Amino acid sequence: MSALERARSVVGVRFRRQGRGEGGFDCVGLVGWAHGVDVPADYPGRSGDATRVAAVLAAAGFRRVDRAMAGDVLLLLSGPGQLHLGLSTGGGILHADAVARRVVERRDVPWPILSIWRK
Repeated sequence: MSALERARSVVGVRFRRQGRGEGGFDCVGLVGWAHGVDVPADYPGRSGDATRVAAVLAAAGFRRVDRAMAGDVLLLLSGPGQLHLGLSTGGGILHADAVARRVVERRDVPWPILSIWRK
């Protein structure tokens, strides 16, 4: 099963801060779970440190790419100084949405993409 297929299997699961399983996910937990990689336990709930996030992704075996394909990790700027992770669907995004309080799939990417990462 691909990372995107795995993530799609949990659409509708509730949002849970630092969630890493089918009982709930945040954006970091969803990306890690979908790709089958461990995520750090000590990450802050809010972060604007794109360099730190890039280092964690690289250490987990992701490489930076120029164009998104389905299943790639999108590092997004979801607000001033606020980063967010999601999975590319090939035109939209699948992510743990704190506002909707669940994992959702959208047909568009509503935030600026800072970088794209592939496993």
